[in-house]
Amino acid sequence: MQEKSLHLTYIVRYNVQKKAKVRHNMQRLKIDQDIKPLSEVRTGIATFIKQVHDTKRPVIITQHGKGVAVLLDAHEFEAMQEKIELLTDIQISLNQLEKGAGISHRDAKEKILKRVRK
Repeated sequence: MQEKSLHLTYIVRYNVQKKAKVRHNMQRLKIDQDIKPLSEVRTGIATFIKQVHDTKRPVIITQHGKGVAVLLDAHEFEAMQEKIELLTDIQISLNQLEKGAGISHRDAKEKILKRVRK
């Protein structure tokens, strides 16, 4: 029973917090500009960090013609992590519902209101 409460609480808390934060959406990759060989990145790393920050697009770093790393804006990485956590929690909640471990809307509302009033 404790696990269900945690997931429900997290989803509610996440939605409240998300409204207060302004998030930038990562832009789509531009193949001709955002795929760079490691040797080029090594000699001009500051330029690529600025590019990632300014464009909100990741830079794919290649070695011997194959992608080996991604340079990503720190805020974009954080936003991705938050989205992954939320999607994981939603999947766990859906699995719990499929197993009959859900609670009614009325009961959920009562639990949330009790916590808010404390």
